[in-house]
Amino acid sequence: MKSRLVYYFFSILGLICLSKISFAQKKMETSYVLVIHGGAGTILKKNMTDSLERAYIAVMTEALQSGYKLIERGQSSLDAVEAAVRVMEDSPLFNAGKGAVFTHDGKNELDASIMDGKTLKAGAVAGVRTIKNPISAARAVMEKSEHVMMAGDGADAFAKAVGLTIVDPSYFWTKSRFDALQNILKRDAEKTELDHSNPQTTIAPFVKDEKFGTVGAVALDKSGNLAAATSTGGMTNKKFGRIGDSPIIGAGTYADNQTVAVSCTGWGEFFIRSNAAYDLAARMKYAKSNVTDAAAQVIERIAAMGGDGGLIALDRNGKIAMPFNTEGMYRGTVSKDGTIKVEIYK
Repeated sequence: MKSRLVYYFFSILGLICLSKISFAQKKMETSYVLVIHGGAGTILKKNMTDSLERAYIAVMTEALQSGYKLIERGQSSLDAVEAAVRVMEDSPLFNAGKGAVFTHDGKNELDASIMDGKTLKAGAVAGVRTIKNPISAARAVMEKSEHVMMAGDGADAFAKAVGLTIVDPSYFWTKSRFDALQNILKRDAEKTELDHSNPQTTIAPFVKDEKFGTVGAVALDKSGNLAAATSTGGMTNKKFGRIGDSPIIGAGTYADNQTVAVSCTGWGEFFIRSNAAYDLAARMKYAKSNVTDAAAQVIERIAAMGGDGGLIALDRNGKIAMPFNTEGMYRGTVSKDGTIKVEIYK
């Protein structure tokens, strides 16, 4: 009898210890409220000056702080992602807003989208030229119209009608982006001279990093609501009104309180064809994958198709994933306790 009591005593003691360890492990797991990205591509430490690296880190830190401040005040995840993306849109460092790349015709055409995980409402704009902050226009489409996407001159007119900040197209001109276009045009002209018989040389010759850029944010607020936002200037030297994945709900942006919020960056055509952002959410909902595995599987699928890029994902429990298959991706996180971390390289 005595030995049996001793056995029960130590069994119960063991269970208590295990439960305490399990609880401690859960407490140690970091819970995040905001994640951002500033584009993926061939981002190598050897090609980055110390001052430029500091500049990227400073803007991304500011973006994280701006969104986190709103979440701490009890504002919505929608407010947080819009605020974070606006900071990056206002910087010439990123391919969105002020730093947008140039089209083949020497213009800037911007795309953006936003989605509310609570209601599954969404808004997007594509090919706009005069809206200072396209992400705010996307939110206006969601909240002030019955539509999901507006494009071109109509979207510009709508933004002006609802009181958003409108700028002259020259606002988006930056020397670095303009020089990049000139270099590509020169290269394409030389290629065309070498092969007059191939009509494709006049349509789609480009190298990988001409298609990368994009900024995005995903957030989880105090009410447990998720939101996602993405903004881009698209692909350098793009023609014929090309639109990528960034303004397309389910491809470049998706949020659902049941699962996850996602913002993508990379070769947009592949993210569109794979319905990447929604695919991640579906893997979590139907296959019961965790956010880490689901995100990795989405990027693996894109790689298998021949595409490049990355994504950020934040699930309803505050867990994150930031996979990419390029040399680097500008990315940053802020945890529930306010700890900020910014990374650039692989």
